[in-house]
Amino acid sequence: MTEVVAVIPARGGSKGVPRKNVRRVGGVPLVARAIAAARATASVERVFVSTDDQEIAAVAQEWGAHVIARPAELADDEASSESVLLHALDALEDQGIIPEVLVFLQATSPFIDPRDIDVAIDLVAANEHDCVFSAIETYGFVWAADAGIASGVNHDPSVRPRRQDREPHYLETGAFYVMDAAGFRDARHRFFGRVGLVEVAERTAIEIDSEEQLALAQAIAPLFAHDNVLMGAAAVVTDFDGVHTDDTVHTDADGRESVRVSRSDGMGIARLRRAGIPVLILSAETNPVVSARARKLEVDVLQGVQDKVGALREWAKAQGVPLSRIAYIGNDINDLGCLEVVGFPVAVPEAHPLVLAAARVVVSRTGGHGAVRELADRVLRDQGDPGLTTALRSSATPHEGHH
Repeated sequence: MTEVVAVIPARGGSKGVPRKNVRRVGGVPLVARAIAAARATASVERVFVSTDDQEIAAVAQEWGAHVIARPAELADDEASSESVLLHALDALEDQGIIPEVLVFLQATSPFIDPRDIDVAIDLVAANEHDCVFSAIETYGFVWAADAGIASGVNHDPSVRPRRQDREPHYLETGAFYVMDAAGFRDARHRFFGRVGLVEVAERTAIEIDSEEQLALAQAIAPLFAHDNVLMGAAAVVTDFDGVHTDDTVHTDADGRESVRVSRSDGMGIARLRRAGIPVLILSAETNPVVSARARKLEVDVLQGVQDKVGALREWAKAQGVPLSRIAYIGNDINDLGCLEVVGFPVAVPEAHPLVLAAARVVVSRTGGHGAVRELADRVLRDQGDPGLTTALRSSATPHEGHH
């Protein structure tokens, strides 16, 4: 069987997008998305992240990758990807690992389809190509400009054939490169021998090198189905308004307020408590209704909190639960800070667009109508409650799998 390993270079420094490799798209750090894509293939056996950064290394290990410590001289702006890959191969050889096929993934491409990687691996493993890269088909007219004067590169400007009368070109996406490992070592460059390409969907081809591209990727992340499972959440934190409620308030003639909550949510939280999973209601508002509901549910509550992230950190520390193991469900922009620091950011379907973009999971039930119960069921499923798996699948809606 062909030994296939994936290497993801991910240094700590980045000028265009500071801390780029741990910035999030769809609630998941970029380096983690690359790891997840590699692990979701049928062929990649082991995934390695080459990094000089402790935070990146911790994220990589949490997501199931092995870490290769990269020396400082290979972590500056001048170091080539090839030099990093060659160092990684040397480090693997020191561990007795000599792969036949090397998969080079870039964390700056957040929407890699694992099936495309498998196609490329098959082409190299079958000895049809020595190197295969991802590309998109394009019929675009490419121009060069010299001293302000434009000239055609891939076309004669005096002839404008119709699209159907032209042959396509292919644009390298930068997402992945699959190589014969021995051939790469000899050539010391990724394009050698018989070079092939795998045509990928244009929607997957975004590459993040600027804050604008990162914002675009975050905005379109809800359109991509990935990770509909809360993997190992050890605690649950919820906003109140718009999550436990439908975000409306009823006020009587004497000014007394009341809200509508779901008994189903109460059952879900009771089951979390019985499973030993701590729950916190964290609200920026101060309202006796919140306190009363927390007492009813027998869970912790913090309200009137302006610094929700600080309060979340303190509570997590007191519980002995790392932020990476917390599921937080919210609906509005004051939840964004918390969603960005936890391992499992969750949104209700009617949440603010920025919250939807930050979420790793969007539940199908709305606030006040079972959203908390759905989250509780997912967490319990991850804790090994087999009875929930079938029930969750049978109740799936189009929201399932977004994020």
